[in-house]
Amino acid sequence: MSSSGRGAATAPPHRPRPEDFPGAAQWVPPRASVAELRAAVNDCRGCDLFLASCQAVMGEGPPDAHVMVVGEQPGDQEDLAGRPFVGPAGRLLDWALADAGFDPGAVFRTNVVKHFRHTQRGKRRIHEGPSRWHVAACEPWLLAELGAVRPSVVVLLGATAGQAVFGTSFRVGAMRGRRLEWPAEHPSAWAPTAVVATAHPSSVLRSRRRDEDLSVLVADLVMARQLLDDLSED
Repeated sequence: MSSSGRGAATAPPHRPRPEDFPGAAQWVPPRASVAELRAAVNDCRGCDLFLASCQAVMGEGPPDAHVMVVGEQPGDQEDLAGRPFVGPAGRLLDWALADAGFDPGAVFRTNVVKHFRHTQRGKRRIHEGPSRWHVAACEPWLLAELGAVRPSVVVLLGATAGQAVFGTSFRVGAMRGRRLEWPAEHPSAWAPTAVVATAHPSSVLRSRRRDEDLSVLVADLVMARQLLDDLSED
């Protein structure tokens, strides 16, 4: 665990306001490698989430991966370990990737928000989804990861990741199952050739129709693999 981690720190007594924090841009090193981004992220004070989490969790995977999957934020286990997708949702993602024909170890995985937002209930830390301003504040880290890895295909897992890229009108159900283009109004140093939207594995785990929703997740990942194969042939 990073030496700058703070353990299960106590949340601030007042509700932080977006205007109290500058966003992450000033902490993101320019033209950085994945390793350099990981080394810099725990210094970030771009939003309030660093106050009550153990550490920032950057993406993980081959630094030249052709596919990047993007989720919401680290969970409790990820916050403790300092690695993304190491909990139950991550294990399901690995299974789904393998079932879709990917080598899970060849896929870069990250989140739009790098700190764990939660509510403390006794000794338990209950997941709380990031607000829009947390997503906006953390965006420079995701864009820097895109620029460092330069993936051909990006898979957006769930509504938070989709809205971070396509805006608040994004809905997974309406956008999944087809090839999407990186939006021109969302400037990035690197725009992937193709984008695929699908459900977050955590929503599959919570679903009463788990088998059906898992099949849909795998089908979307199969489409991502086929897109990657088509791009490789061009």
